[in-house]
Amino acid sequence: MTATTDGSTGALPPRAPSASETAAAPGARETARRASERAIDFLLSRQDSEGWWKGDLETNVTMDAEDLLLRQFLGIRDEKTTQAAALFIRGEQRDDGAWATFYGGPGELSATVEAYVALRLAGDAPDAAHMARASAWIRAGGGIAASRVFTRIWLALFGWWKWDDLPELPPELIYLPKWVPLNIYDFGCWARQTIVPLTIVSAKRPVRPAPFPLDELHTDARNPNPAKPLASMASWDGVFQRLDKVLHGYHKVAPRALRKTAMRSAARWIIERQENDGCWGGIQPPAVYSVIALHLLGYDLDHPVLREGLASLDRFAVWREDGARMIEACQSPVWDTCLATIALADAGVPADHPQLVKAADWMLGEQIDRPGDWSVRRPGLEPGGWAFEFHNDNYPDIDDTAEVVLALRRVKHPDPARVEAAIGRGVRWTRNMQSRNGAWGAFDADNTSSFPNRLPFCDFGEVVDPPSADVTAHVVEMLAYEGQAHHPRARRGIEWLLAEQEADGSWFGRWGVNYLYGTGSVVPALIAAGLPAAHPAVRRAVGWLESVQNDDGGWGEDLRSYRDSGWVGRGESTASQTGWALLALLAAGERESKSVERAVSWLAETQRPDGSWDEPYFTGTGFPWDFSINYHLYRQVFPLTALGRYLHGTGHKGG
Repeated sequence: MTATTDGSTGALPPRAPSASETAAAPGARETARRASERAIDFLLSRQDSEGWWKGDLETNVTMDAEDLLLRQFLGIRDEKTTQAAALFIRGEQRDDGAWATFYGGPGELSATVEAYVALRLAGDAPDAAHMARASAWIRAGGGIAASRVFTRIWLALFGWWKWDDLPELPPELIYLPKWVPLNIYDFGCWARQTIVPLTIVSAKRPVRPAPFPLDELHTDARNPNPAKPLASMASWDGVFQRLDKVLHGYHKVAPRALRKTAMRSAARWIIERQENDGCWGGIQPPAVYSVIALHLLGYDLDHPVLREGLASLDRFAVWREDGARMIEACQSPVWDTCLATIALADAGVPADHPQLVKAADWMLGEQIDRPGDWSVRRPGLEPGGWAFEFHNDNYPDIDDTAEVVLALRRVKHPDPARVEAAIGRGVRWTRNMQSRNGAWGAFDADNTSSFPNRLPFCDFGEVVDPPSADVTAHVVEMLAYEGQAHHPRARRGIEWLLAEQEADGSWFGRWGVNYLYGTGSVVPALIAAGLPAAHPAVRRAVGWLESVQNDDGGWGEDLRSYRDSGWVGRGESTASQTGWALLALLAAGERESKSVERAVSWLAETQRPDGSWDEPYFTGTGFPWDFSINYHLYRQVFPLTALGRYLHGTGHKGG
């Protein structure tokens, strides 16, 4: 049952139906109401006593493999952790011997190499059937030499790969001024936090004794990395390949005093950005490389910086009932909490419900009141954003801040002055993080340099943070809700969104998969900002959504849509993606359409008895195609938001 306003358990208090409710088909309305009530009960039951929600954030086995490799490198790997990680990694292997980076996806070479090495550390014999399949698959894909740079860095730490055969990354990079191309602030915050510690690792080139050879992972063990021809000097690839050769030469002659000073400066930069919980940026990769870099500079494992850093990494571990241990790349409590609050409020939970008030209290306590790296491009701007994670004060993000503001507006808090002050700071910060083109990126303004992605080192996914349609849409929607739809910054954002619409009527999804996410974000924002449902851009979006609806009534889109246009709007139906499509259609005034009715039925039919939905498919995006995420709470919050808006209207109060 649902908790009531006095905290007891029971049904929500009766509410007079709205005009929009009475217009719906009685059968569909009743189906939606029952599904919504079950989903409300489920979501309320998952709130932490402190007020937040957090679902598991599932990525791929490279997180687990690299965790074991880190422990091996530091000499702290233990048998319990090793076997628990190995149990998880084995369970993710495909029948052909490979590992994928998302559910149902194709095998991926680097993930397979790292998983294989981790299982070797766990004691799995190379001639075991599952290992033999994996090594054969790796060799067929080109062997270790064809894997990404990050994989080969991990192997170089143990002498399985030569440092000379890796791109050079000098620590003197820390000294490049902000106006020079390829300075550290030209990189997205996630890449910046990773690259700075790796400059130390690249300079030190450590090798710890390998516990076993990996000859079986080379196509030719006698010549594991045959020389490759240089690209033409007329191409950027050719230019940067030759720059890398120059940097390799510099490594041999770098002035010792300068290099030592540069590494100290990089270490100081790293330590200054360590969060209160010991992590860096609230995400696993920078924490791993920061620990390695500082350890190489002489920080022992009992030093407070490393001790807390390692403890923070343990908090990324999710122990499952079968004894397996999965590593989260990140944790998403702020994001999950604001989305859950919106879902519950839009589904009819009273605005003063104790659990919504507790969620608002927790979110208010998470607002960031000090400058971070974002202030390099926006000096003088007053802080006021929210981060994605429990602790990440250096990198609040624009997307979370917009959605937190939308969530706080839905709660009737007993201290409205406190809420107004927090929202005012958040709105001002977000509005002024707009990029020159009129749109918003996730963490920084104008982080659009074309050079970082061209570096030979940067083959691990997106390394810059350009504006995107989904983030811009959330900001526009928030500004509209705040009565600022006609603010010049909002109007520029709307113009940018209209110009970014694809020819088929959809929008690209940078942080969710993919065109369904982009379209599900943009259409509600445009309507909230005052565009009529009859606007041609809205009608094209509706037409596209109806054209890609699955026969079962749901929507789904495979991650392969980032690389292959044949997958755009195509995939097995999922609860989260069906929710996104419904949000767009409902905002566009399609509440009584057959498409909406079929989607509501699909959500009701696929809902579990406990009010939840199952969703093994990955519908979140870290880097398009290269790094995919299954947010375990997406399958709960987005269907509930859609069902709530189907029953009660979209609820926009802005203009």
